[in-house]
This record gives sequence, C-alpha cells and structure tokens, in this order.
Amino acid sequence: MTAFFRAGAAVRAAAFLLVFGLHAGDVRSGPQMYEPLSASARHALQKAVADQAVEGNSFETDAQARTWILAMSRRLHRKLPDSVARVEFLRTVHYEATRAGLDPQLVLSVIQVESNFRKYAVSSAGARGYMQVMPFWLDLIGTKDHNLFHLRTNLRYGCLILRHYLDIERGNLTRALARYNGSLGKPWYPSLVQTAWKGAWQYAEPDAPVAAGIVTVADRTEGAVRSTPGAAATSTVLRR
Repeated sequence: MTAFFRAGAAVRAAAFLLVFGLHAGDVRSGPQMYEPLSASARHALQKAVADQAVEGNSFETDAQARTWILAMSRRLHRKLPDSVARVEFLRTVHYEATRAGLDPQLVLSVIQVESNFRKYAVSSAGARGYMQVMPFWLDLIGTKDHNLFHLRTNLRYGCLILRHYLDIERGNLTRALARYNGSLGKPWYPSLVQTAWKGAWQYAEPDAPVAAGIVTVADRTEGAVRSTPGAAATSTVLRR
C-alpha cells in the first residue's frame, strides 16, 4: 500500500514538472470532439456568446481586485512581461470565468496546459488561442466573424465550453476537463490541469462567499456579474 501511494506521488510530481516545464512552443491541446447539441443547450450557449460584455469588473471590491491581480500578476510576469497586457489579460480571465461560474484559477490552469499563455497558439488539430478553441464552435454557437485569437472572444468561448461540459458531467471536473481536451477516458490531461491548479494557481480568497451549488449556463445571465464594486461575484462548487 505504501508503494502505491509513493507511486501516486511520483505521478503527481511528474505531472507538475510537465506543466511547469512547458516550452514556449508547446501546445498540449487535444482535438475537441464535435458533439451534437440539444436545441436548448445550443440556444443557451448562443445567447451567452452573443451577450455584450459590461464595462466593469467581476470583483466584489476594488481592494479585492487589486489583491487578486497583484497575486496572479507575480506568477504570470515571465509568460506575459508587458504589465498593461498582463493586467488586461487577468481582468478578462476573471470576468469571463466568473461569468461562466468557473474558478478563475482553474481557467488559468487550463490556459497553462492548453497554450502556455500563447495568444496565437495553434494546435495540430487546428485549435486556436489561449484556450485552444476548435473552429467548429463558431458554426455551433457563434458566427464566422468571431476571431478566436481575440482575447475576450477566446476566453468567452473557452469558459462557456468548459462550463457546458461541466453541466453535461454534472459537476465531475475530471470528466469535463477530459471532454474539453478531447481525451475522455484518459487521465493525463485532467491530472495536468488539476496539478497546475493546486500547485501554481491556488488562491485563498479572504472572506470569500460560499457558493450554494452548481449553476447551469441556461440559468445564468449577464446580470450575474455586476459592474458595481459591492456586488458579489459568482462562484461554483466543483467536485474534484
């Protein structure tokens, strides 16, 4: 039994090294698989993609925004050295993740593994951008003029797609991540993302609100993210 746990620790360590040993040119995206959507799911995703972003932020207070952005910026400065671009990137990640009911640190972990924070990354399967979104999603839930290399567009698609897979899998994060990567049934990709999430992007939010449960895309509206400083950010409990 001891040998078993040691082996498990070795696997986790190896996964950790893989995540943080990524070279700038690496893209670890798999081919997201085309799956027919129900009419209701397609409508909900189309509406969520088409909604215009509000001018504001997804943080409860300005102080919370400063604290989170500073903490994440310190971890990201080697990947995104330009401070202005880095802050814009982090604000957009937080907004789109919160809007979709995802942990922003989880989204950062997905980006780490998918594209290593390369805006113009393209995989061998044709997936594009930070979150390695496959172009067929434009036909399913968007329009041809959506640019998957655009920061907000890429993150909006990626976050909504991951949220959609979480809804399908009833909150099972391991299976949802594998679906996102097109590797359902194989543990390597969820292990990489969750190792990065727990090892590099974990963040303890002081006095964070406790989420009541999982909210589906169909139940979520743009109003879930307020532009006023005192509004509560959406959060979701995920089974790991």
